[in-house]
Amino acid sequence: MNRRLVGLYHRLPSPARNAAAAMRGLYLRSWRYGPETDRLADEAIAREHWSASQWAAWRSERLGVVLERAATRVPYYREQWAARRRAGDRASWELLENWPILEKETVRGLGIALLADDCDTRRMFHEHTSGTTGTSLDLWWSRRTVRAWYALFEARWRRWYGVSRLDRWAIIGGQLVTPVARRTPPFWVWNPALRQLYLSAYHLAPDLVPSYLDAMRRYRIRHLFGYSSALHALALGAGACGAADLHLAVVTTNAEPLFPYQRDAIAAAFGCPVRETYGMAEIVTAASECSGGRLHEWPEVGIVECIPTEIASEQDASVGDLVCTGLINDDMPLVRYRVGDRGALDADASPCECGRTLPRIARLEGRADDTLFTRDGRAVGRMDPVFKSRAPVREAQIVQEALDRVRVRLVPAEGYTAADGVAIAARIRDRLGDITVAIDEVSAIPRTSNGKLRAVICQLSESERARLRANAARR
Repeated sequence: MNRRLVGLYHRLPSPARNAAAAMRGLYLRSWRYGPETDRLADEAIAREHWSASQWAAWRSERLGVVLERAATRVPYYREQWAARRRAGDRASWELLENWPILEKETVRGLGIALLADDCDTRRMFHEHTSGTTGTSLDLWWSRRTVRAWYALFEARWRRWYGVSRLDRWAIIGGQLVTPVARRTPPFWVWNPALRQLYLSAYHLAPDLVPSYLDAMRRYRIRHLFGYSSALHALALGAGACGAADLHLAVVTTNAEPLFPYQRDAIAAAFGCPVRETYGMAEIVTAASECSGGRLHEWPEVGIVECIPTEIASEQDASVGDLVCTGLINDDMPLVRYRVGDRGALDADASPCECGRTLPRIARLEGRADDTLFTRDGRAVGRMDPVFKSRAPVREAQIVQEALDRVRVRLVPAEGYTAADGVAIAARIRDRLGDITVAIDEVSAIPRTSNGKLRAVICQLSESERARLRANAARR
């Protein structure tokens, strides 16, 4: 939506904003769901018990289709392979390992040059992502791709948790549903076409949370989905004023890592299971948490590689950059795309207690850009243990301003004292060494342009990071 239309939307009275949301919902529903949706979801559920050899055969065939189409019909890849041929490189594009890693900046710069030349963008769904750090991507999907993607959501995001797209649900997302300066409800819009209550991620102040809960009661919300940090903020407010009568079936998190202290608070406030999911607009990988607490990949979506970095994670040497090849969207194929997140794949092939044979992700560490560095070159990719002692903190952000200086912005909760800040600083030094740690108590932590909270930020320059990597490599 362009800036002029956004401005017009925010000048509308609440009933008119709901009407605009309903119109948008009808459009999205026509793209996402069709007569094939339930059949595709049933087929996805049936595949969850396939053997490893069945999955290998299925994915090998699908990968062959994607790589051939990318190499022969996508202008960027076609020219890339032609240049390699002219240089005497006889490597086969049929083998995934022969493809270079595709960086996000490249995708951002190429845009439509990554779209197959037999596609008509006028007949495709155009997704413009806002990006975690303010940068954006343009993506195009066919109706077939969109419906395949949302059928998987129906199977593994809803059915796993005992709900369906026919249930009323609420989402806390990054859309600016009402101006940030607004201090009176509603902080939401109702989208009847998708049975969706869209809640603002920008108005979750403690004194405003009761109005969110009232809206969820009024619209008879069955399940809740959103950013981990926003759900945690809602849970803290709900815990203070009570939410047991909401009778939610499940709370599902996405888009940010889910830390144990957040999971505990959300589960306690809403009295229901909390399940983590993982995915992205680029549609190259996805995963959801089963009843056994394991994060299962959706193998139909993409092939995931875990690429070691120059400096191993302090906690786990198996953690690396996630590089993914999409299998659904062969009109805009992303081959060996570095998604910007770090994690580790689960090498344990033993059956999961949920009975599914889907491959698993052992852990997610969040964005690769948010890795912190020590003076001796160690990379510290996970800082949530700093808050595992249940310090009375509503939310926090750790910012590395220099190699020897870290700033912690935190929103104190009831019972917070200066001693808690001292303890948090000490735990950071335990991980990063003898550095200066400044504790800033703030009323709120700014979100990114799409409403997410970046829990960890590294402000070291690229040249400084490169120097640290080089020094570490020489050891």
